[in-house]
Amino acid sequence: MSTIPIALLETKLHLPTLRQGHVARLRLGQRLDVETLPALTLISAPPGFGKTSLLAEWLAGSATDRTVAWVSLDPGDNDPVSFWTYVISALGRAEPGVGDRSLALLGESPGVDFRTLLTLLLNDLASAVRDVVLVLDDYHVIEATELQEGVAFLVGSLPPQLRTVIASRSDPPFPLARLRGRGELLELRAADLRFTRQEADEYLSGMLRVQVRPAHVDALEQRTEGWIAALQLAALSMQRVDDVGAFVEGFAGDDRYILDYLVEEVLDHQSADVRGFLLRTSILSRLTGPLCDAVAGGSRGTAHLEALDRANLFVVPLDDRRRWYRYHHLFGDVLQARLVEELPELVPELHRRASEWFEQNGEPGDAVRHALGGGDPERAADLIESTIPAMRQSRREATLRRWLDALPDDVFPDRPALAVAAAGSRLGVGETSLVEERLGQAARSLASPATSAAHPGLSGWVAIYRSASAQLRGDLVATVQHADEALRLIAADDGAARGAVQSLRGIADWSRGDLDAAYAAFSAGMDSLGQAGFVTDVVGGTVVLADIRIAQGRPSDARTLYEQALLRGTAGGAELRGIADMHVGLAALDIEADDLAGAQVHLRQSDELGEHKGFPQNPYRSRVVRARLAELRGDPAVALALVDEASEVFTSDFSPNVRPIPALRARMVLRLGRLDEAARWADGRMLGADDELGYLSEYEHLTLARILVAQARRSPAGPALRQAVALLSRLLQAAESGSRGGSVVEALALLALASRLQNDSRSAFRSLDRALTLAEPQGHVRLFLDEGRPMEGLIRSAASRADAPRFAGALLTAFAQAWPADEAHADVLTDRELGVLRLLATDLSGPDIARQLVVSLNTVRTHSKNIYSKLGVGDRRAAVRRAGELGLLRSPRP
Repeated sequence: MSTIPIALLETKLHLPTLRQGHVARLRLGQRLDVETLPALTLISAPPGFGKTSLLAEWLAGSATDRTVAWVSLDPGDNDPVSFWTYVISALGRAEPGVGDRSLALLGESPGVDFRTLLTLLLNDLASAVRDVVLVLDDYHVIEATELQEGVAFLVGSLPPQLRTVIASRSDPPFPLARLRGRGELLELRAADLRFTRQEADEYLSGMLRVQVRPAHVDALEQRTEGWIAALQLAALSMQRVDDVGAFVEGFAGDDRYILDYLVEEVLDHQSADVRGFLLRTSILSRLTGPLCDAVAGGSRGTAHLEALDRANLFVVPLDDRRRWYRYHHLFGDVLQARLVEELPELVPELHRRASEWFEQNGEPGDAVRHALGGGDPERAADLIESTIPAMRQSRREATLRRWLDALPDDVFPDRPALAVAAAGSRLGVGETSLVEERLGQAARSLASPATSAAHPGLSGWVAIYRSASAQLRGDLVATVQHADEALRLIAADDGAARGAVQSLRGIADWSRGDLDAAYAAFSAGMDSLGQAGFVTDVVGGTVVLADIRIAQGRPSDARTLYEQALLRGTAGGAELRGIADMHVGLAALDIEADDLAGAQVHLRQSDELGEHKGFPQNPYRSRVVRARLAELRGDPAVALALVDEASEVFTSDFSPNVRPIPALRARMVLRLGRLDEAARWADGRMLGADDELGYLSEYEHLTLARILVAQARRSPAGPALRQAVALLSRLLQAAESGSRGGSVVEALALLALASRLQNDSRSAFRSLDRALTLAEPQGHVRLFLDEGRPMEGLIRSAASRADAPRFAGALLTAFAQAWPADEAHADVLTDRELGVLRLLATDLSGPDIARQLVVSLNTVRTHSKNIYSKLGVGDRRAAVRRAGELGLLRSPRP
């Protein structure tokens, strides 16, 4: 087993045992037949319906042919590190070896994307020898959206060896309707869990050790409606009455009043000592003797717990040795309500005692929670401040953020370290709300010389976070101003802070489109971090530097950067985080060079390393590259699905979003011949040929230019061609002034095509010659291949000239190699048939294709029959498969 990221509380992984007086629920056990268990079993009911008891019975009997991974959840598990550590550890104990890589990743990179973490875990489970049942008890305490999404992803991706059981007071926010429709969901609810009349009779007779009259059983079963907790309370009260009939006859009311009445009966029959113990310890989510002594006072905590356990008085053992317990949730809730009603002034003191005990016993999380629960923000603040370094080191930002948000505003003004941590915890997840308020509080506090001396370097981080906040808001002027201020405040030898400032300056320059300044500043930031020993950050920063080089039209330099970073990241046999990004970046460059085999090798190497060896952007960047490769290999459905996935996991990580995924998708559907869909994207973005241009929208406007050129081919007499030429001319001028060579080459290539459509061969050749001259030393190939037959024809015409650029011949060879079998078939398919063929490769129906092309359904059918005949196939699926083999889906032939 790998190193565990946090200390495990063994009782949370303890399988429950059957209790004295248990009533067998055979009818429910049959429904939990493990041979037919679906992906998810949901046991959802209010408290007191025997959810955990049912699972205990099931695990003791019918589940013996599967190993069981049990996790008892509590509110502290809303922290992703805690939650996944317990889940993965439980699975690893059920099936040794499962989860080792996931735990190692969680320990190394606590902030890793849950999809990466769970992909490793699912791969382990897929090769598990035995079948495993994962049980998550008390799931209703989980509120964190990230965890809900993670568990939903897990349930939706289960291998055959794993089944999941969730016990909860409320339904989790999963796609239950979809699971239900697929037959992948088994549900047990309150109506199923209620005691039948026979079960109520057996339970009451077992509890009272005498035969209960049938009329009394009927009355209690009807009045409690089979609610097990109420029957348990009734049985406890009936043990102490002489006239059971009178008790039953006077027993009435709805669940809430029944509960109030019966708890009074139970509590009133306890000694003052036991009653006081119950009330005072009700604030605890788990109980052990020494803790109870510290909170309630006295020295009989262990004895009290053992006596309550023997009396079956609503305590649940959490381990085999019965050292740790918890109250039945329903009973605990009522005890807490009664405590507040009877001893409100004592509640803060009880929480203080609990907080001190947990602090002394090395459990700062519970110490903070009880300080907050007791309304002692100053103590909570002290505890949080002392844990900030460790929380940051273990990347438990979610828990830190939750604690800080629970503190009142008046705590922060005199605690600059706490205020700065609060700002950083928000910026770390891309939020800017309250950031400036907290940083302002810190700055005012640090204005005192004594406070500043007590927190060296903290003023610099205030400026750094203000710069980062401005960057997220898109305020580039403020980003630079605060970065400059930070440089004046931080020590010359503080490499981490200096590297952060210089990097922010570089990103600001990049956002403005000043690529030369951006590269210089960001490169200096990486040098500072490298000198300070932050090698992993330097490797990760290569992605930014390479992106800038690509935007400058220097992909060969980007390749050198990636290759050097790979050497640094793997020196001495190491595998630093970030090397997966390097392989993805090299794959993208291979695709541009039309080396699809090389791209596949790099993507496979990235897969073998796992996404945990990548930085936050790697999940979306790798999907974009895989989408491109799938498209070029004739699988547009997979390509579009990958692009949509990339959009879901996108994160900017402070970098400017210079290639928005929706624009990338629009280009893809345009290459597939779906011009109207691409045009709808442009309309939705409200893009126009007369827009004011800026670097951050340059990629989108180049995409719009492509759409206009395609519209001009469809309707030569329309305004699209004139608009395209005007827009491309302005884009070219802007890109040249900013030394953005990548956009320059693309704009020139598109201008050449547009000029050809205008029958202006001289302008077309002039633009093409410039594009080819700039592209040759950098190996731009795919940029030209993507333009299909029009570009090939234009290059062929250019190559016949004596003064044609040398690169023209190389590109013609690339065209022939890219479509070796296309020549024999594309020429016999008409343009309209090629368009229909590419739409057949999507999930559009026949009527949808007709609407897309603005033709009748019969016309689509006629085209389809002609396509099938020319390709020698008999149906749509075979036509798509054959077209992929022939390369007919790679790029449209306009």
